[in-house]
Amino acid sequence: MKFSKKATLGLLFSLTLIVAGCGQKSASDANTSSTGAGNTVPVESEAAKLNVQVSFYPMYEFTKNVAGDLADVHTLVPAGMEPHDWEPTPQDIASIEKADVLVYNGAGMESWIDQVTGSLSNASLIQVEASKGINLLEGTEDEHDHGHEDSDGTDTHDHADESAGEAHDHDHADEATTEEHDHDHDAEAEAGHDHDHGGLDPHVWLSPALAVKEVRNIEAGLAQAAPEHAEQFKQNADAYIAQLESLDQDFKAAVTDSKRKDFITQHAAFGYLAKEYGLQQVPIAGLSPEQEPSAAQMASVIDFAKEHQVKTIFFETLVSSKVSETIASEVGAKTAVLNPIEGLTEEEIAAGMDYISVMRQNLEALKLALNE
Repeated sequence: MKFSKKATLGLLFSLTLIVAGCGQKSASDANTSSTGAGNTVPVESEAAKLNVQVSFYPMYEFTKNVAGDLADVHTLVPAGMEPHDWEPTPQDIASIEKADVLVYNGAGMESWIDQVTGSLSNASLIQVEASKGINLLEGTEDEHDHGHEDSDGTDTHDHADESAGEAHDHDHADEATTEEHDHDHDAEAEAGHDHDHGGLDPHVWLSPALAVKEVRNIEAGLAQAAPEHAEQFKQNADAYIAQLESLDQDFKAAVTDSKRKDFITQHAAFGYLAKEYGLQQVPIAGLSPEQEPSAAQMASVIDFAKEHQVKTIFFETLVSSKVSETIASEVGAKTAVLNPIEGLTEEEIAAGMDYISVMRQNLEALKLALNE
């Protein structure tokens, strides 16, 4: 059953209204707490917090670091679930309906976003598209056209002048972070929107430099929702951005003198990271990790690995590593994790991992692979 079908959406939204109505407290209920003796007392601190819903893990990490204790931040996609194929339940839509702020990545990552937000009755909901203003890369139809390398090891595949990001300056004119979303997406809804990202690469969060821009967009949205806390949001954002900028500098230093500039990864999630640091991503699958590569695509990656003597084939934590292991076995390479941070596993959460620590693990894994 595809969520993009209008009949399905209508049913979901009808159920949402029931769920929201059954679970909704009155304004007085929301601001009071029982003493256990039939009396109530005001709960000012909880009432003052923003209710923020975010689509998936990187948006949670960025938002929580900006909001601090001034918001309750809830992630829609559960831990350990691959977000590309996730679809909201009626309960999820009801949670969005009652939120003050909705933060999502955009660039086609959340294929459900326009249908859901277009069905809401919460006119005051502030929608923050974190990738707004970022020059987006196209996901090429043939992710396995690996191009050729110059003598210095850099990729000569043009990618339609990615550095300019032409025609994909994701600024949407002057939408602001509230995003009125009055442009009509009915045609997209009819077309299905089935996890194809609209031809654009949504994985901007994997470039620390672009993560900074996403954090600033989130800061602006939270400040719009609670202008009285704008200065605190800015201070929190500044502190977190300092960590991102340090991470960015460490990536730059690590790849400057590396022996090679290419790496093979499970799906095409690392285009922005590769572009930022002058690397060449060679993906086994396309923009979605669930996409099964054809025999010809597998052969292309195997040929590349043999020709360039690739010693490491990267896989991911939230999807099967079988394809990566098959290629590694064929070329005599080892496998290692390069994490697209589309979500954390329960084990990673228990270990206290976060975006910064996982990206530093990615950095160490790349340093090894690029110097073999």
